Amino acid sequence: MTGESIPDPFAGHPDWALDPPRSIVPTPANMSGQLRGRRVIIGLPGHGWRSDLRADEKVVQGSRTYVPIIPESEWYRAESEQTEVFAPLVPIERVWVEEFGLAGSISLEQGIDVRLVSLDEPSRKTPIPAFAAGPLSGRRVVGLLDDGSERRDLRAVTEVHTNEVGDICARVSAELDWYRWAWSGKAPKTLEIPVHLLWVE
Repeated sequence: MTGESIPDPFAGHPDWALDPPRSIVPTPANMSGQLRGRRVIIGLPGHGWRSDLRADEKVVQGSRTYVPIIPESEWYRAESEQTEVFAPLVPIERVWVEEFGLAGSISLEQGIDVRLVSLDEPSRKTPIPAFAAGPLSGRRVVGLLDDGSERRDLRAVTEVHTNEVGDICARVSAELDWYRWAWSGKAPKTLEIPVHLLWVE
């Protein structure tokens, strides 16, 4: 029995050599400016981290500064429906803002390598090509546009597949529509992105 060959996702695509999207570099919140709506990570060095959160503006109480933190799904719902949500106050020294680093080259093996990190701060997130990233549905993804710019705040809604004309691709939705799907049941509008232009954050 002969096995089928796996299609090369880059075959016939001259733009396969586009620079990957910029990495995510956690930066202490006390070193950032405006925080409202920014994607943040909270935690304790040596203990652990939690992401998929959004911040509101800093609050000063007495001699301490705090950041109101909202789960991302609630932040999107509050912004979309103009409602109030409960936001616990987290000491600013336990909050890191997701900033963008520089784009650069990436090894395709990085998606499967075990990387040791320091527990002193949240680790940098290097984008992984979608075809090498394992299961895709629900993950944060970045689409590269023809001019090399990035489209962010997307979620994958399918795995990598072959479409009706034989292209290898995945479907994505805007992150707001992804979360709205959960609270309203309304299926999101989706966009098909060729796999050679899709990366996992």
